[in-house]
Amino acid sequence: MSATALPSSRDGRLNLEQQRKRAKELLRHLKAQATGSDLPTLSDAQWQIAKQLGFSSWPKLKAHVDAIDFAARHPDFARCDEPGTAHWRCGNDIAHSLKLAGFKGRFHMLADPLCMGPVRDLPVAEYLAERSQFISQSFGLPLADMQRRAWEEHAGLETLKDGTPVVLWCEADAYDQLFLIRVLATLPADADHVELIQVDRIPGVDRFIGIGQLAPDVLAWLWPQRRQVTPAALALARRAWAAYCSDSPLALAEIAHGVNPELPLLAPALLRQLQELPGLSDGLSLTERLTLQCLQAFTQATGEQVFSELMSRREPLPYLGDMMFRGILRPLIDGPEPLLSESGLDLDWPKRPLRLTELGEQVLRGAAYWPDHGAPERWVGGVCIRGGEAHWALDEGLRVVWRS
Repeated sequence: MSATALPSSRDGRLNLEQQRKRAKELLRHLKAQATGSDLPTLSDAQWQIAKQLGFSSWPKLKAHVDAIDFAARHPDFARCDEPGTAHWRCGNDIAHSLKLAGFKGRFHMLADPLCMGPVRDLPVAEYLAERSQFISQSFGLPLADMQRRAWEEHAGLETLKDGTPVVLWCEADAYDQLFLIRVLATLPADADHVELIQVDRIPGVDRFIGIGQLAPDVLAWLWPQRRQVTPAALALARRAWAAYCSDSPLALAEIAHGVNPELPLLAPALLRQLQELPGLSDGLSLTERLTLQCLQAFTQATGEQVFSELMSRREPLPYLGDMMFRGILRPLIDGPEPLLSESGLDLDWPKRPLRLTELGEQVLRGAAYWPDHGAPERWVGGVCIRGGEAHWALDEGLRVVWRS
């Protein structure tokens, strides 16, 4: 690694000795480039290294590293996690790491990808049936298994009302924030037994995507940062969940364009989710548009290459898994007037080359409107978009409009 290169920490762990060596290497580089008698010092180099890592000073970098090291060496420090504590997450990505970090509570997950498919205000049985059907069809999973999982997750949500200490682990993307409001919306208005850990960045991680990428000792460092969910946050969550399930996006847009200190990461996530509505000029969701732009730039790329480019560079608030991405792409490939062509059908899907069709090129430059060319029915929460029918869309200012 060169003296000036950015670090490549992905799991949030930083080695202070490594950073000291980088500072010394940088100092040699700075001295070689210096002119005159005012030579840079080691403190100057250390400050630059700290700034690269997201800290305002070298002492603050050192304090952060020391705090994580302390949490790793003392797993019971500031820990009130008991066997009865329920840790809730929107997937199982931290289940093993919590155990390694010394947490003793029970792990629960609500894995339903609420950022995809219909999410409507229906009676419980109808709601779970609709979600199960969508997940089964979208991901090629057995319907019976999805129905069983849906009812198990619903039963788990019901236990949240019994007063057992609950800790929710969330990041800033739509997948997590929709999970958050779904969970909080089930609670009574005076619930006081729920705490929240939510982060949108981790010092030293150059592209933070999710809590699941963090090392166990970093999870232990996050633990003392949890905060009690307030009545105001519960009220906001109920309002946001009702707005998301509505067949009109107007109330959701009001929250998404607002400032909500009770749940500060919610509005940006909802605004990103609103961008899955058709764009007014091309009819594409933001995910579809970014995908087509990737293929326009590369001419041809495999599914896994496009997904990697999307997650690492283009997506402003990454929330998709690879299976979810495939579920979004299939309608662009399989429709009667596709936007993408797929070759190498003998290969596993991630390895198959993809290219823009002529219609894909036209839609991308705004010369054709995707829902007018056989785009399948799609949902953003409770809002349904059907080709050939008037529908809600998003203008260039990210405001919802009715397109008749």
